[in-house]
Amino acid sequence: MAEFDSSAEEKTEPASQKKKDDTRKKGSVAKSTDLNSAAVLVFGLLVLYLGGSTVALKLAAIGRSVFSNVGQVELSTANLHFILREGIVSFALILAPLLLAVMVVGLISNVAQVGLLFAWEPLRPKFTKLNVLKGLKRILASKHSIVEVMKGLLKISVIATVAYGSMHDVVSESLSLADGTVSGIVGFMSVASVTVGLKVGLAFFVIAAADYAFQRFEFEKKLRMTKHEVKEEMKQAEGDPLIKGRIRTIQRQIAYRRMMQDVPKADVVVTNPTHFAVAIKYEMGKMGAPKVVAKGVDLIAQRIKSIAQENNVPIVEDKPLAQMLYKTVEVGEEIPEKLFQVVAQVLAYVYRLRESRKSMFSVN
Repeated sequence: MAEFDSSAEEKTEPASQKKKDDTRKKGSVAKSTDLNSAAVLVFGLLVLYLGGSTVALKLAAIGRSVFSNVGQVELSTANLHFILREGIVSFALILAPLLLAVMVVGLISNVAQVGLLFAWEPLRPKFTKLNVLKGLKRILASKHSIVEVMKGLLKISVIATVAYGSMHDVVSESLSLADGTVSGIVGFMSVASVTVGLKVGLAFFVIAAADYAFQRFEFEKKLRMTKHEVKEEMKQAEGDPLIKGRIRTIQRQIAYRRMMQDVPKADVVVTNPTHFAVAIKYEMGKMGAPKVVAKGVDLIAQRIKSIAQENNVPIVEDKPLAQMLYKTVEVGEEIPEKLFQVVAQVLAYVYRLRESRKSMFSVN
C-alpha cells in the first residue's frame, strides 16, 4: 500500500491551538518590528514636544555653569575627571526620564503584539543558515522577499510624501523669520522639527499598523494545516481510534469474564424469560441492599441462565422486574430503593425454596 503524501495536500484548515502553542514556544509569532519603531518614534517626539523645553533649559544651565567657571578651575587630571564625571551624571539624570519612557513604550509595544514570551529556540545557532547559496536563493527568489521589497518601496514613498508636504509648510512659514531674533529662530526650528517628525512618525505608525495586520494574516496562513495533519494531531491527542477500539474490546471481554465468574455466586437470576437475565446477590450484614452481579440480553442472557442452571442457582421469571433491573442498575451496583420490596419478595421465595430443598434432603 502506497504511503500518503501529506506534502501534496493543500493546507486549507486553520491551525489548531496545539500547533499555535508549539510554534509560540519556539519563538515564532506574528510581529511587526516597524510597529515597535513607529511607537517609539512617535512617543519620543511627543515627549520632546511636551517636555523638550524643560530639558533644553536644564542642559543650557549646565552649559552656562561650566563656561562661567572655566577660568576658575585649576587644570589637573583629578579636576578633569571630576568635571567629566559630574557632567555625565547630570546629563544622565536629565535624559533618564525620556530614555526610560521610550524603553517602556517599546516594551509595551512588544507585549501588545505577542504577549509575555520567553523563548530560547531563536537564540540557538543554526549552522544550516550559513550556506551562502541557499541564503541568496532564499533572498532573491522567494515570494516573501519580493513582498518585503514592495512594502519597503511603499513605506518610503508614503513617508517621503508626508515629509515633503510638512517641510513645504515649514519653508513657507520660515520666510517671516528673516528679521527675527536668534531665540525666535531657534524656537521656531525646534517646534518645526518636532512637528515634521510627528507627522512623519504618525504616517509611519499607520503603515506599521497595516504591516502588523499583514504579518498576522501571513502568519496564520503559514500555520494552516492539511486535513491529514489535523487527523494525525487528533490521533496523537486522543489516541488512535483503532487502538482505543481494541482497548475497549479487551475491557469488555475482561468485564464479561468477571461477570460470568460471579453468576455461580448469585442468589437468584431474574429473567424475561427469553431476552433479559439479571443475577442478584445479597449477603446480610455485609451489603446494605441486594446487588446486581451480572446482566445481559439475548445470547449473554442465555449464557447467564446456562451457568445458573449448571451451578443450581434459582431462576425466577419476572418480565417487568427483569427489564427494570437491566435498564436501571449497572453491574456491581445495589438495587434502588423503589425496587426493594419486589426484589425482597423474590429473595424470600428463593430462600423458602432453598429451605424446603434442605428439609427434603434431610428427610431422605
